Amino acid sequence: MAAARNASTSNSSKKPLKNGRSAERLSFAKITDTLTVPDLLALQTESFDWLVGNDLWKERAAEAKAAGRQDLPSLTGLEEIFEEIS
Repeated sequence: MAAARNASTSNSSKKPLKNGRSAERLSFAKITDTLTVPDLLALQTESFDWLVGNDLWKERAAEAKAAGRQDLPSLTGLEEIFEEIS
């Protein structure tokens, strides 16, 4: 993650090095932007539902199709694999 433009440095945070230069430390304490953490467990279980084509996935696919969404596949993961290798 890159340092924000408002990241502050102070003269007291400079540490002199052996070569005479000073190393600066960036302070991220004033950064107020937060990142939302994705629900990784839900993502993994939804992916598994699609792979095996269980009832939960079929319900979600039917609801998405009824809502007019075209981003969900019509075949399950295993069906796609079996069609590809046969």
